[in-house]
Amino acid sequence: MRCPYCGGLDTQVKDSRPSDDSSAIRRRRICPDCGGRFTTFERVQLRELTVVKRSGRKVPFDRDKLQRSVETALRKRPVEPERIERLVSGITRRLESGGEAEVTSEAIGEAVMEGLKGLDDVAYVRFASVYKNFREARDFEELLGHLAAGAAQAALPAPEAAPAADAPPAEAARPARRPRSRAS
Repeated sequence: MRCPYCGGLDTQVKDSRPSDDSSAIRRRRICPDCGGRFTTFERVQLRELTVVKRSGRKVPFDRDKLQRSVETALRKRPVEPERIERLVSGITRRLESGGEAEVTSEAIGEAVMEGLKGLDDVAYVRFASVYKNFREARDFEELLGHLAAGAAQAALPAPEAAPAADAPPAEAARPARRPRSRAS
């Protein structure tokens, strides 16, 4: 591993342990040339992914870019870093296990929007405004209308089953009886 301070190639691992969510190995390293200390993370990569951009250009998938995009949308929002890491790891795992070596940028954007929608509504709107290239306030109004409609739909109680046609009518409610007191 190259030292980020002096560029030396002979860095030494001083400590290795799993990350908090056990999705990566955290390694503390030291450079014998300059004495610089730094941390690296080792993650499982199921396959090399290539992202096909809207322009048709192909670039290697960059997990760090995905992480930065999600963190930018969630800036100053009350979301724990562990939840952000789980979201990014989940999206990455889903893309890598999808069976295709090439994935479209649209598929990545939709996966991020889906994840942010369940995590934080404000971050969802922020990301959507950039991803969908909003040009007018009307674009925001439309997205917020869909978001509000989805929230209202989720808040509705489940419909009760209609009584069967041959079921007897429900009995009229009887007034509650007061318990008798016993004379001693």
